[in-house]
Amino acid sequence: MNGQRAWFGQPPGLTILFLTNMWEQFSYFGMRALLVYYMTKQLMIGQGSSSVIYGAYTACAYFTPIVGGVIADRLLGKRRAIITGGSIMAAGHFMMTFEPLFYPALATIAIGNGLFLPSLPSQIDDLYEPGDPRIGWAYNVYYVGVNIGGFLAPLICGTLGELYGWHYGFGAAGIGMVLGLLIYIGGQRHLPAQERRAAAAETAGRFERQTVLVLAGIALSVTVFRGAYEQVGNTVALWADAGVDRAAGALTIPMTWFQSLNPLLVMLMTPPLLRYWRQRSEDGRHEAPARKMATGALIVGGAYLLLALVALLADGRAAWAWLVLFFAVFTFGELFILPTGLGLFARLAPAGLGATTVAAWYITIFSGSLTAGLVGTLWSRMGHGAYFALLAGIAAVAALLLRTLDRPLSQLLAAQETGRTE
Repeated sequence: MNGQRAWFGQPPGLTILFLTNMWEQFSYFGMRALLVYYMTKQLMIGQGSSSVIYGAYTACAYFTPIVGGVIADRLLGKRRAIITGGSIMAAGHFMMTFEPLFYPALATIAIGNGLFLPSLPSQIDDLYEPGDPRIGWAYNVYYVGVNIGGFLAPLICGTLGELYGWHYGFGAAGIGMVLGLLIYIGGQRHLPAQERRAAAAETAGRFERQTVLVLAGIALSVTVFRGAYEQVGNTVALWADAGVDRAAGALTIPMTWFQSLNPLLVMLMTPPLLRYWRQRSEDGRHEAPARKMATGALIVGGAYLLLALVALLADGRAAWAWLVLFFAVFTFGELFILPTGLGLFARLAPAGLGATTVAAWYITIFSGSLTAGLVGTLWSRMGHGAYFALLAGIAAVAALLLRTLDRPLSQLLAAQETGRTE
């Protein structure tokens, strides 16, 4: 790979993976932005049932990668898994344009995602020689693709679906997936000719009891947290339609546009927040990971508490500016907890078991999405203010659980660092 011309200081293959991922995320979040509205407005499915279906779908979308990663590693290989999975996902998105195929389409997208999701980012390491310092921020570059796709999806797919017909929005999501596949296939020459296998796999370590207990504690805490976090695409989206005055002068803001705020704010907030944390670390004020995650959960809880007060005090519909403020606070808290949690699962992985350990992170997304679906069934049974207060309480419980993990997690990380320096 050394003979290749670098793009933006990184191997050209990273740009191929970045663009492929961007369009895949565009298709996924484009369909998801429409899903609850489509069920409740077009298919006339009750709100409670729609919430359960939404939670089950998002849960399955993050469960299938656990199986798909094994299939990619042992049977198909990464490239074939990506092409196969992406093709299946594109078919599922186009199936969404036909009402009778609604449930088979959801299952098809989830199955394709299982092959695609774990295989694409796992190719990043193959782009670099061992010890290449550029890999340190390669994943940050790649992650931006997630948020660009997530930002564009509600604006394009959401607008088409809301203003011209749901099926146009679903069709646009399918086209996005096809574009991602074409970029990946066309950029094959920039990707590794042969996927390197880590030598550590032959001498895989084992999970220590303390490591398993700490990871289980983090997983439980994040599962509880996601019961509140995942409502942004579910009950918060319903409130944006029914409880928010979306008039901005002569324009009525499409309800799906608000779902673009989260990825946009992630892109805007991440660079200054990373600089702030780096400066604190250089000044010797490094914050322990469990405390940082607990802080994030409390901030997200504060965002929901804001919505609770707005819903209780609003005379009629609330001004849309309050929803924008909610997303700003919500996203700020998210950046403290979710990236930190994923990083901990990677850091605490025994030698040769990195993929297995990181795959366990998808289990927390799976269980958290199911929890969110069940919590969402309470939306039609409670006042909106009381419901948002409940979400704030759920986030606070997650913060408390994470705070109790501070000492054992810090001890585990300290022991790990000591072992590396000996």
